[in-house]
Amino acid sequence: MSYLDNGLTLRSWLLTTDHKRIAILYAIAITGFFFIGGAAATLIRLELATPAADLVGDDTYNKLFTAHGVIMVWLFLIPSIPSVMGNFLIPLMIGARDLAFPRLNLLSWYIYIVGGLLTLAALFLGGVDTGWTFYTPYSSMFSNGYVALTLVGIFITGFSSILTGLNFIVTVHRLRAPGLGWFQLPLFVWALYATSLILVLATPVLAVTTLLVIAERLFQVGVFDPAHGGDPLLFQHLFWFYSHPAVYIMVLPAMGVVSEIVPCFARRPIFGYRFMAYAILGIASIGFLVWGHHMFVAGQSLAASMVFSLLSFLVAIPSAIKIFNWTATLHRGSIRFDAPMLYALGFVGLFTIGGLTGLFLASLSLDVHLSDTYFVVSHFHYIMVGGSVMAFFGALHFWWPKVTGRMYPEIWSRIAAVLIFLGFNFTFFPQYLLGMRGMPRRYHSYPPEFEVLNLFSSAGAVVLALGYLLPLVYFAASLMNGARAGPNPFEATGLEWQTDSPPPTHNFDTPPTVPQRVYDYHPDEPEAQGGAP
Repeated sequence: MSYLDNGLTLRSWLLTTDHKRIAILYAIAITGFFFIGGAAATLIRLELATPAADLVGDDTYNKLFTAHGVIMVWLFLIPSIPSVMGNFLIPLMIGARDLAFPRLNLLSWYIYIVGGLLTLAALFLGGVDTGWTFYTPYSSMFSNGYVALTLVGIFITGFSSILTGLNFIVTVHRLRAPGLGWFQLPLFVWALYATSLILVLATPVLAVTTLLVIAERLFQVGVFDPAHGGDPLLFQHLFWFYSHPAVYIMVLPAMGVVSEIVPCFARRPIFGYRFMAYAILGIASIGFLVWGHHMFVAGQSLAASMVFSLLSFLVAIPSAIKIFNWTATLHRGSIRFDAPMLYALGFVGLFTIGGLTGLFLASLSLDVHLSDTYFVVSHFHYIMVGGSVMAFFGALHFWWPKVTGRMYPEIWSRIAAVLIFLGFNFTFFPQYLLGMRGMPRRYHSYPPEFEVLNLFSSAGAVVLALGYLLPLVYFAASLMNGARAGPNPFEATGLEWQTDSPPPTHNFDTPPTVPQRVYDYHPDEPEAQGGAP
């Protein structure tokens, strides 16, 4: 019996401990949050289509970009791939029956929902105008919005991340199938393992920071406000010590997804498997050491800025290894441009642009000019949206047959992938030019000389929105009348493809066969594994 047929009542879903059903619950929730955050972004781009403030006032605009940032970062991007695809796939990929702590897994979803609803309540009751970064002392002493309630929601949501990360770490250590060694794990599992370490180690820092802001706001405790003996830079150090590793919470799972898709549709083993695994761990480790590059113009010492600049250039090395290895995997491959591959290639291109422009911001002299301009906004979105969201959609298309047992229309899925890629570039590339010309972010009106580029950006957002809506339509249609999917419609090599589509409740009717090496698309090419067994 498939996991979808094992109880059809609402109660059976809301009380389930099946990791696959919990993944579906997460998917439904984050889809809702995604479109709410997207609605805020739509209003922002409509306002910026003209130089004058002719749609919303300045206070409403501040609340719009804060709502967009808070919802997209904490309620969509951070949980998207780990909580949806990770929950569904990790046990299947390692030959396990479930995660190590099934009830804890369900609890993490309920905590996420409670935190998300509290955050939405704060944003809809009156909103917050601080920006998603909540910089003090404005957020702790002067803002008139629902800052404390929003931070309580984020605080609660953080515990969901911690529990999910803990569950994944224990599962990978303890529940691998017999004979499945560390260097036989899919790179997606490596990526989720490294992400889980970041979740467990970094999220408590965010929790403590939010509590300190709440305490200062409600009880005038002097932590960040200079008027009470506090240090406003302390908040930035604490916030970015979590939030820069959080970038890799969003990006590393995306890299894991691309590492599954590219070899499958190139029909080649992944190039340099061990280097790819070590690069994942390198990114996760160095990511804890670069938070200060967000503070080059905040008043920290020149010596500290130089160290953080050097480390920021250093973290680009393992990222570049992954780009080169994906490219080498494609070399001489029998490439099929199915929808998952289009999303994966889109990720590689957009992430490369985002990463290279990140080097501009890591340079002390350039950062002085580019800080707090639309260049930063564009760089952030090329990494987060062009990277993480493209990979998330690639994962949905790659594993949709496994999750649902149904195929989607290939032609429409390719059209959606192209629309998202083109719409994204039309939306955000003009913002690089705006930033280089000095347009500051977070302004709802601007000089007329910036109008043409802003109009291009807003027009591109329409194309991007259409690209995001199309998959919602054809995925829903495929559930009704999509062609039945076999166990392995893409002829991939992972253990998850050895079971039925959709999988049975306990994942495998018979124990899966562990291959001698991972990504074994061409057994006669051992060098492509980079020394992997």
